[in-house]
Amino acid sequence: MNNFFKYRAYVFGVVIVLLAVFYSGFYAGKNEQSDKDKIVALSNKDSEVSAGVDFDAFWKAWQVINEKYVSTNSTTTREVTDQARVYGAIEGMVESLDDPYTIFFPPVESKSFSEEISGNFEGVGMEVGIKEGVLTVIAPLKDTPAYRAGIKSGDKIIKIDDTFTDGLSTTESIKLIKGKRGTKVKLTIGREGHDEPLIIDVVRDIINIPTIDTEVKSEVFIIRLYNFSATSPDVFREALRKFVESGKYKLIIDLRGNPGGYLEAAVDMASWFLPAGKIIVKEDFKSEEDAKLFRSHGYNIFNDQLRLAILIDGGSASASEILAGALHEHGVATLVGSQSYGKGSVQELVEITPDTSLKVTIARWLTPNGLSISSGGLTPDVEVKFDEKEFAKGVDVQLNKAIEILNQ
Repeated sequence: MNNFFKYRAYVFGVVIVLLAVFYSGFYAGKNEQSDKDKIVALSNKDSEVSAGVDFDAFWKAWQVINEKYVSTNSTTTREVTDQARVYGAIEGMVESLDDPYTIFFPPVESKSFSEEISGNFEGVGMEVGIKEGVLTVIAPLKDTPAYRAGIKSGDKIIKIDDTFTDGLSTTESIKLIKGKRGTKVKLTIGREGHDEPLIIDVVRDIINIPTIDTEVKSEVFIIRLYNFSATSPDVFREALRKFVESGKYKLIIDLRGNPGGYLEAAVDMASWFLPAGKIIVKEDFKSEEDAKLFRSHGYNIFNDQLRLAILIDGGSASASEILAGALHEHGVATLVGSQSYGKGSVQELVEITPDTSLKVTIARWLTPNGLSISSGGLTPDVEVKFDEKEFAKGVDVQLNKAIEILNQ
């Protein structure tokens, strides 16, 4: 038994997180009420509206459209239905929140999103999000079409085929990017260090999401973790077993390009390095009394002889930032690389009507020291910029720096 390994009995379990869907919303049946009366009745029934909010402007605009609007694209003056206008009003209300993760799904989009989260894995294999108003690649998943085509974390997607992404939501963009296996999508990319946009063709395929790789280099054991799925805690435990059996005491956990996943997977992994009860992350809800602390399970099998570095970059998001932030702030790990993405929020899918839904941000994640992950992400202790030219020659400057630090 290695002298940095503290033996103890422990029980392994797999925690599967279910997406919680709360069924609220409304059903407006046909009756003699006016449009205004129906919606005012709805708002008074279930919602709290701040005192002084004046809806007269909304209803005056509604009336003016009814009386005067003429379509520029058709001789039909009522091209847009009243129901479509209600959906548009909801979308406008959601957009006013300026939160790219809170999205209203009308019927067609709601059905598409439900199919997507149920396991439709045909596409290009990359996570995208809106960052500073621009559609940005969070990370391409390893060995997927996007990864093989050369898509990088931080790439700005300017066009999808012939459609400019300016003004598109994440959901609308994903709908254009994904498609049937064997079909091609052309992405126009803006990349740091390149004066001209790059045109990258990606052929869609079945996406098999990788989980983990291990390697020993220069007396350092390396665990490359690509996502935080329901099975990740098991494969991470197995990787740690290999690390212990290797006799090494220097470890790198590579979270670059890892867009995250299950919160509980990050908590389970952090528990191998922290005593029981140590805070890993705080879930901060609208009501302070609903706040929830996630604490270490206390597997804590390593002593102070362990030397640990964690690699992060702009593709490290969500659960990656939870794991890295917790181990860093508890003094267990040194962060090496570049600024992480800054995706520290929780979304819930809420049914609004039987055929529409709202993906709404309900909480934010705070590190043990109270840092909001969404406020710019994590800053590495040792900043090392990714060198594309060196990487093309087989030299990983960020990894080499982490190895250098552990070997000092």
